[in-house]
Amino acid sequence: MPENQFMDKKYFPLSSVENNRVVKIVQVAFGIVCVVVAVFWLIFNIRSLKVDGTLWITIVFLSGFGFYQVWAGLGRATRFIEINPDTIRLKKTVIFSAVVIPVGEIQKIEVFPFNLIFFLKTGKKIVLRFSSTYHETNEKVKDEILSFAEVNSINIEIVEEKI
Repeated sequence: MPENQFMDKKYFPLSSVENNRVVKIVQVAFGIVCVVVAVFWLIFNIRSLKVDGTLWITIVFLSGFGFYQVWAGLGRATRFIEINPDTIRLKKTVIFSAVVIPVGEIQKIEVFPFNLIFFLKTGKKIVLRFSSTYHETNEKVKDEILSFAEVNSINIEIVEEKI
């Protein structure tokens, strides 16, 4: 049995995660209110939209912010890295879906103090930038990536940046 079969799945949030149910409900409710207000302003002020450009800006901002609050309240805006025995799932942004990187596609990994760069065999690079706020999580992720690379015989390079 290959050695990587013994490695467990590791999940690391890359930003502040609020799992409180009340907070999520408030986020969704507030997001819906923002979208409803934006639609209300659009319907009842349709004639003045031609005159006042700031109303357009308000409607776009309220709609975007409302959709983001709903998205976050539903748990879709969480940034994370999940290290499995044979894949890495990475969600770098709050909008786009997670990217799955199979171990066979990784050519090399470079580890910097505040980011990781995955070099794929296709020539593509995937960059994960860490936050300077969650230093402990960053170190845990780096340690797990080092273990992942060792178990799967992936070339890894630790780069120390000098200022």
